[in-house]
Amino acid sequence: MATYKEISGTNVEVLASDPTNPVEGQVWYNSTTGALKGASVSATGSWATGGSLNTTRRLLAGSGTQTAALAISGDQDPPVVANTESYNGSAWTEVNDLTTARSQLGATGTQTSSLGFGGGSNTTLTESWNGTSWTEVNDLNTARRQIGDAGVDNTSALAFGGYSGPPDVRHTETESWNGTSWTEVNDLNTGKSANAGMGTQTLALSAGGQNIVGAALSQTESWNGTSWTEVNDLNTARNLLTGAGTYTLAVVFGGTNYPTKFGQTEEWNGTSWTETTDLNTARSGLGGTGTNSSALAFGGETATAPTAATEEWTGAGATITKTFTTT
Repeated sequence: MATYKEISGTNVEVLASDPTNPVEGQVWYNSTTGALKGASVSATGSWATGGSLNTTRRLLAGSGTQTAALAISGDQDPPVVANTESYNGSAWTEVNDLTTARSQLGATGTQTSSLGFGGGSNTTLTESWNGTSWTEVNDLNTARRQIGDAGVDNTSALAFGGYSGPPDVRHTETESWNGTSWTEVNDLNTGKSANAGMGTQTLALSAGGQNIVGAALSQTESWNGTSWTEVNDLNTARNLLTGAGTYTLAVVFGGTNYPTKFGQTEEWNGTSWTETTDLNTARSGLGGTGTNSSALAFGGETATAPTAATEEWTGAGATITKTFTTT
């Protein structure tokens, strides 16, 4: 029988921890866990169960990555909470609260540099997170909740769409944040609220949402730093969904077309949306963050109640680690 070295040309590595960026076909022995492991490429995207939030809630916001995320504020039906939690890839830890408790806010950034804005009863309030605490900074120009959001940190963000009322208004306004203040820029083509936002201040995507008569939307718009352009629609019309990624490589998941709650997940390749593997728990008003290949979904509302469930997304083509059974 041929040995592994004869087949691959190299010995099995002995490592104290799993490699950060393994390549397809790589095999190693983790001396800390006593496990033989290898790397393969995912053929289809999939969701796996992660650690549950400490505080069950819906209509919350999120920022960061799959392994370094924030869950921000939300609604327990009732009360509204200010709780902020930090995720390390396996468990959530409570950290300092948002200054003003509210739900339906927008949020962008990283685990150590985030921005939270709008929400509540049509507020303009903006707060900046420095990795330890929240600080109130300059307000939005237009008060609203259920805002679309994009951005990389607490110095660079985009807020678009949203709801205010009464009287009922679905907003087209788009505002750009430079680290100090908000500036109004070109509007969305269609007024909408509860839409998913992905990308950066200069290259963003808006997907789904709800229009002025309360209908769920499948509409997608792309932002080039100057103006919005309508592009190909989602396969499933919905609002109160969330997403992760960029304006060319994104994933959206969850949402509702009242009263139905969705687990549907769709991937964006820069041109069109493709349906892929559903969330394990269908829900709307959930938090989400990450990339199209490595995303996080948490909280939200199922058909019956708010949830604390967290799920981790591995997109098609991503490198994954497998543990081999040995005898």
